Amino acid sequence: MRKAKHTADDLRAEYKLSDFKTKGVRGKHLKRYRAGNNLVLLTPDVARAFPTDKAVNDALSGLMRPGKRPASRSTTNGRKR
Repeated sequence: MRKAKHTADDLRAEYKLSDFKTKGVRGKHLKRYRAGNNLVLLTPDVARAFPTDKAVNDALSGLMRPGKRPASRSTTNGRKR
């Protein structure tokens, strides 16, 4: 039985920086990434209040409309005395 030939496309156990043709450039795509990224992380309590992206967008759109304020939340529990 013949041994399998060792091909050049096998992965090595370790790589050194000198193994690569060019050195990496730090932050090469950062500017383009920041321009196209509009991800906003919500705190867990806010995420529970607004479970979908539509809910967040509707609430923020309501705040942005001039002269229109969102309905205030009542501090009472809704019962009459």
